[in-house]
Amino acid sequence: MAVNRVPVLKRCRSLGLDPVYLGIDKKSTRQLKRSSRKMSDYGIQLREKQKAKFIYGVLEKPFRNYYKRADRMAGQTGENLMILLEMRLDNVVFRMGMARTRKEARQIVDHKHVLVNGKCVNIPSYQVKAGDVIEIKENKKSSQRYKDIVEVTGGRLTPEWIDTDLEALKGTVKEAPTREAIDVPVDEVQIVELYSK
Repeated sequence: MAVNRVPVLKRCRSLGLDPVYLGIDKKSTRQLKRSSRKMSDYGIQLREKQKAKFIYGVLEKPFRNYYKRADRMAGQTGENLMILLEMRLDNVVFRMGMARTRKEARQIVDHKHVLVNGKCVNIPSYQVKAGDVIEIKENKKSSQRYKDIVEVTGGRLTPEWIDTDLEALKGTVKEAPTREAIDVPVDEVQIVELYSK
């Protein structure tokens, strides 16, 4: 499996991202040296794509597949792409507050701690649907790890399209999110323009 080993804060600086979007509380004090040259249209489009890939932890080939799927769906391609990324199981687990970061959410799913509608699912890219009930396995709920996670994520706001019970480590996806409900600083129109060349 391909792993991006670039330090997270360094990557956030280069993309102009706030680490909060990844669930990381640290701040980088270093300033990025910006060149005085104006960035080309292609450069801006590429940066938006890299931002989306970095935030959701998706590599190039799966990301392109998401784009193709979004293009075939009814409605605007850019919005569909963001909704598909948001409905990934690892992202939903992160949004519910059952993980501190998306990387941790991915690990929790990988380690078979998550049940979707009572069945164990260990695929981070699994597409969650409206009405799905997501919970942590009964025998894992009492572990110290989840107590620590709930302590950190307890004050975090959960999106209105998710219903969460952090005490029981359980949540329900009420509906698919709208683009307005997705608070990720990505301009999806630029991504569409990049892929439609």
